[in-house]
Amino acid sequence: MTRQARIELRDLHLPASIGTYGPDDVVPDHHVLDFDLTISPELVQVASDDMAHVFDYDPLIARIAVIARSRKFETQEYLMTLIAQACAAYSQIVAVEICLRKSPVLAGTGSLGVRLMLGDEDLAAMRRLQR
Repeated sequence: MTRQARIELRDLHLPASIGTYGPDDVVPDHHVLDFDLTISPELVQVASDDMAHVFDYDPLIARIAVIARSRKFETQEYLMTLIAQACAAYSQIVAVEICLRKSPVLAGTGSLGVRLMLGDEDLAAMRRLQR
């Protein structure tokens, strides 16, 4: 097996307002983010207990929270695109899987999500556009 490293975030409730709803529509109570960031194993399997040797994910999570609060979104997909762009800003991230879901969906139940998976080439292309 090839050595791999991932940072996994689960069940982060985002402070986001997404969608346009009519009087009889189900309005979600919350939007939840999951993501997996693939990074170099050298950023996880380290020789010493020092933040300088690991990927500091706290600034990325803070940036995602700022993005989520920045405006009212029409779609989950656009918010997810902005989250992907935030991930691409970090050269240490070589792949990302993002899932954004809302709940409830019908009669107070269910969750509905959108999933995006980007590899190294996808992130590199996004980085070129960000310059």
